Amino acid sequence: MPALAIRRLLAEFVGTMLLLTAVIGSGIMAERLAAGNAAVALLANTVATVFALFVLIEVFGPISGAHFNPVVTVVFRRTAALSGGDVLLYIVAQLAGAAAGAMLANLMFDLPAVQWAAKARGGPGQWLAEVVATAGLVLVIARAAAGRAPALVAAYIGAAYWFTSSTSFANPAAAFGRMFSDSFAGIAPASITAFIASQVVGGFVGLLLGHSFGGEFGGVSRGADQ
Repeated sequence: MPALAIRRLLAEFVGTMLLLTAVIGSGIMAERLAAGNAAVALLANTVATVFALFVLIEVFGPISGAHFNPVVTVVFRRTAALSGGDVLLYIVAQLAGAAAGAMLANLMFDLPAVQWAAKARGGPGQWLAEVVATAGLVLVIARAAAGRAPALVAAYIGAAYWFTSSTSFANPAAAFGRMFSDSFAGIAPASITAFIASQVVGGFVGLLLGHSFGGEFGGVSRGADQ
């Protein structure tokens, strides 16, 4: 495998790992400090995620596109000049990174490396929320002007934490990683399938919207997601 391809896969692995570490770690810290106030905990979790997402896109965007998200990889595969095999390798790297990030967060807070999350998430409202969150993410990336994707994506995800009932996972890798931590940001394994299905639907809704509004689907090559 060429050195450049290895660098791209490593960037997707490390970027997704650090993203999930930020999401889960800040959730654990927030829950411990918020004294039962869920709104304060969610606000702290949101702020940490927004900052981490912006930085990670800026750092890894020039290397791999900073997808960190299988839906983004599939939807923007042509823009990123990825073959079918490349797409599969990106997704494997993202899923592995997400699991590693959850384990790293657990260990930093003196928890077992792997904890199966017990927090059930689901129902029509949350599934619809994931469609909306993911569609919006794809549309934002597609319409982002050159150099603006990191800030726009981070801002959109931060807002979507609050205007969606699911707190905007918008990312199958994030959903996968979160099931390894029984914490504030966790999701029970039994809830994963419906969440991911909703995200896939949302990704293609976003694709259709992007084409309708003349999106160039070039944002991912400058750096893209959560």
